[in-house]
Amino acid sequence: MNVKNHITHSAFSLLSFIAVVFILYILKSLIIPILYASILAIMIFPIQKFLEKRWGCNRLFASLCSITIIFCVTALLVAIVYFRLNALINNSDIYIAKLTTLYYNFIEFTYDTFGISRRSSLFTKDLRLESLLKGRFDEIGGFIYQSGFIFSYFVLIPIYLFFFLYYRRFFRVFYYKLFRNKPKAFLNRMIRKVYKIQQNYLLGLIKVIIIVGCLNSIGLLLLGIGNPFFFGFLAAFLLLIPYVGIFIGSLLPAIVALATKDSAWYAFGVIAIFSFIQFLEGNFITPKITGSKVSINAFIAILSLIVFSMLWGIAGMIVALPIVATLKIIFDNTPEYHAYGFLMGEPIDKHLQSTVRNRLKAWRKLRKMKLL
Repeated sequence: MNVKNHITHSAFSLLSFIAVVFILYILKSLIIPILYASILAIMIFPIQKFLEKRWGCNRLFASLCSITIIFCVTALLVAIVYFRLNALINNSDIYIAKLTTLYYNFIEFTYDTFGISRRSSLFTKDLRLESLLKGRFDEIGGFIYQSGFIFSYFVLIPIYLFFFLYYRRFFRVFYYKLFRNKPKAFLNRMIRKVYKIQQNYLLGLIKVIIIVGCLNSIGLLLLGIGNPFFFGFLAAFLLLIPYVGIFIGSLLPAIVALATKDSAWYAFGVIAIFSFIQFLEGNFITPKITGSKVSINAFIAILSLIVFSMLWGIAGMIVALPIVATLKIIFDNTPEYHAYGFLMGEPIDKHLQSTVRNRLKAWRKLRKMKLL
């Protein structure tokens, strides 16, 4: 009977999981702006708190001021990116001509070096690179426009953000009523943990973006690439997409270097510098700044990026780590889900050591005791 109940419970859990995933996928346009608004509310809550406590502003005025500040900063960043990309699009004919020449030179070099017949279909000038590149800059701009959640939910996110700030005490009481079987002290501790880990992640990410942006800009400046600070900080800002963002950001300055410089080595130099900076960011900068605040192991982090990208695309990749970090806190404080919290966390040293090494240590310890 216990086996039957266990099978029934497992089947119910699986169906529930499938239903949740289906709902998350179907309600993408509803859930994503709410998630971004909640993350932004945590990020700007210190401003809200400062206006209310230090300046004595009422909650309505403080909420409007906080939203206005983040709106102005976002609008400034969007305007800078728009005008810079627009300038690149206006010069697209020059870039296309230079890239086409480089392409034809590469074909001739391949013919002469490897002795390939010019009649071979492996490389042909009939490909007409101009037709492939012409107008693609507009499509790139359109892709950036469509993939940016700021544009897609330009109205919804500020509205949700306002209510999260203005109704925060009301939502807290709802949280108490929803889990009325739990002590308020426990619920408050959970809220503080979620708030702390989200804020630490966001503040740490901002610091990392600034440091990586400066390093990228210095590298591009040394190579003599145009608009080094724009390309450097654009690639750093794409760190919002973990692991792959800075690689995507390096492609644009590499293409510009290929089109504006006399040697293709400048483009390779851009890729090399950005790859080295990404190595520093992943192994030294981010661990040093954020520490173990978001204590998720690398396997779960990569898996969460894949899962959320399949669910919600680029927007899902950006919120993947904050969501998983929040789930880990919930799992760690829920006995029946404690195993999942353990799986998501960082393994300790004894989980990474080989059994042979452990046996060797035990043998050496035993031998030492016999000698004594």
